[in-house]
Amino acid sequence: MTNLHSSSPVGEVLRAAVAASSSGHAIDGAMARRHFAAQPAIRPEPPVLRRHPNIVRYSEVDADFDLLIEKAVAAIANGEPVEDEILGHYVNVASLVRAVSFREGKLLEQAIERLSRANPDLVVLMQSIKLPLVKAAIEAVAGNDWRHLEEVRLDCEAPAKGSYTPDLIIVNRARHSACILDLKRSLASYGDTSRLEELKLKMMASAMVLPDWLYKTQKRLMVDTVGVAVVDGASRPSDHATGVWALSEIDDLLEIDGAAACMAELRQRFGRRVQQLLEAEARRALGILTPVAGGAAASSPLSPSFVALRGGCRVIPRCEPDGEIFESDGFDVSDDEAVERDADEDLKSMPPQRIRVGFARRLLDA
Repeated sequence: MTNLHSSSPVGEVLRAAVAASSSGHAIDGAMARRHFAAQPAIRPEPPVLRRHPNIVRYSEVDADFDLLIEKAVAAIANGEPVEDEILGHYVNVASLVRAVSFREGKLLEQAIERLSRANPDLVVLMQSIKLPLVKAAIEAVAGNDWRHLEEVRLDCEAPAKGSYTPDLIIVNRARHSACILDLKRSLASYGDTSRLEELKLKMMASAMVLPDWLYKTQKRLMVDTVGVAVVDGASRPSDHATGVWALSEIDDLLEIDGAAACMAELRQRFGRRVQQLLEAEARRALGILTPVAGGAAASSPLSPSFVALRGGCRVIPRCEPDGEIFESDGFDVSDDEAVERDADEDLKSMPPQRIRVGFARRLLDA
C-alpha cells in the first residue's frame, strides 16, 4: 500500500496546483475589489423611507415649486385693499393676511398635483369640479353609519340639492380607487363649530355618486372604491376614522415616498416669503403713524390718531348723597334735564303697539 505524502511527486504536483489556483483567485478577488472601489457607491434608500414603490425628492420639484411660490406671493402682493375706517393705515397688512389664507390653499393643491406625477398610476382632477349633492345620498349619509354605505352607489343624474366642489380628486387606475380631498391650511378654526361635520357630510354624499360621475364624464374612468379625506395643512394630530388626515401623511394617500417632506419644505419657503412681505408692509404702516420728532404730537402722551380712535369724551352723571348731580367732565346738568332724559329712555324702551315685517327700509320711509 502506498501512502501519498507531501514529499512524493504526486503530492508536490497537487500542492502546486492548489497554490496556483489560490493565487489566481486572490488576484481575481483583488482586481474585483479595485473595480468595485472604482464604481460610484450606490446607497439604497433606508427601508423606512421606501414604503411605496414611487419616490420623489425636493430637488426634483425645486424649480416647479419655486415658480408656484413666486406666483402665490405675487398674487398676494398685488391685491387691492379696501379702505377700512377701523384698520386705518393697517388695512394693507390685514389685506395681505386675508390673501395668504386663500393663496396658501391654492398653493397646496397645485403642489400635490405636481407631486402626483411621480406615481404614473394617478390621475388628478382639480379644475373647478362640481359633484351633485343627490338628495338620496344626503339622506343616506345623514341617517346611516358610513360603514353601512360601502356598497351603495347612486346615479349622479338623480335629483340633487346643489353641488360640492372638492379641491382635488385623485384616481388610482391600478387600484380602481378614488379619493376626494379637501385641503385646509389649518383646522384650528373648525374645532368648536359644526362646519367640519357639514363639510364631511357633503364629501361623503358626493362620494356615493362619484363612481357614476367618473364613468359618465371622465371617458369611462371606472373605480370601485372611494374615500374622503380632509387634509390639515398644519399637520395637527389626525383622525383617520373620521376622515381627517395630516399633511405629513400625504405619502400614504399618494403612495409616493417623500411627498410629505416636499410639502413641508414648500410651506417653510412660502412662509419665509410671506413673513418678509408682511414685515415690509408693517414697517411701512408704522412709518406713516410715527409722529415727527420735536413736533406737537411727539410731546403729547397720546397722539392725535390715538385720541381720534378713542372718540369724544362721554359725560357721565355722578350722584352724591345730598341729591345733587355732578358731571365728571365739568359740565352741569340740572335735575329737570336728568328727569326728562330718563323719561325719554323709558319711552324708547317700551315695546311698539304695531309691528310690521318685511325687507329693511330707510327710517324716513318707514
